[in-house]
Amino acid sequence: MDRLTSMAVFVKTADSGSFAAAALAFGISSQMAGKHVSTLEERVGARLLNRTTRRQSLTEIGQIFYERCKALLADAEAAESVAQELSASPRGRLRINAPVTFGTCCLAPMITRYLKAHPEVRVELTLNDRFVDLIDEGYEAAIRLGSLSDSSLIARPLMPYRRIVCASPGYLAERGEPSTPQALAEHECLSFVYTSVPVPTEWRFADAQGEHVVPIAGRFQANDMKALLAAALNGGGVILAPEEAVKDELAAGRLVRLLNGYQAPERPMHLVFPASRVTPKLRAFIDQVMAEFGPHAA
Repeated sequence: MDRLTSMAVFVKTADSGSFAAAALAFGISSQMAGKHVSTLEERVGARLLNRTTRRQSLTEIGQIFYERCKALLADAEAAESVAQELSASPRGRLRINAPVTFGTCCLAPMITRYLKAHPEVRVELTLNDRFVDLIDEGYEAAIRLGSLSDSSLIARPLMPYRRIVCASPGYLAERGEPSTPQALAEHECLSFVYTSVPVPTEWRFADAQGEHVVPIAGRFQANDMKALLAAALNGGGVILAPEEAVKDELAAGRLVRLLNGYQAPERPMHLVFPASRVTPKLRAFIDQVMAEFGPHAA
């Protein structure tokens, strides 16, 4: 007899209290249900059920064996489910976390293309700039900025997160254009602030001569890049912004790129996900993220 089937019949008998109920559940006779349990008892060399005319109850050894059987059967069912899911087409809900600016400017447009290619998937995108625990908070993948700490997650490197300095033509007409990073000390600098980090007091740049650390000041800070961008477009000051967030404004002439000979530090960016949750929908998402934002993306 198949051992897993015998275990399943045994567990059902223990749960229902009778061979008849277990037999009905598996479409077999009561005698066959009893034979499955007897076979297990012969294997382990001990009685698993106390048999009476009215109800079957577990022995002390049977209770321990029952718990182990339930765990083994659950593992077997989970293994089958994973195998079936891996061979299936992408479907179901996909929960993703990403930083606010990158998620708004870059990831959301990519997700619309992903959804068109996979009509049976729905995506739940959460945007925030805090570190989330994928396992505890139920996310299947996340985009992370900055250096990664050691963890059990798989990390795929993406293109670095690049930032550039720019301002509106109106602001520059009024205040002049800074030609060096040091000149920013004379300008209104629009600062991005995190709720858990002090307001920045300096920006860093590099060129062939080395690093330049520049003290900055400004009367407007915000924890949302869209707010800072709106301020810059309205002549509020100089902004240090992700390149993707301002590319359309630069192309339209609503913003002007400054300090072309200097580079702000790039931030590493990764796609992270638990190895145990790579389902077809997540695999397709990973492939598309790497195609569009990976280090070798066009």
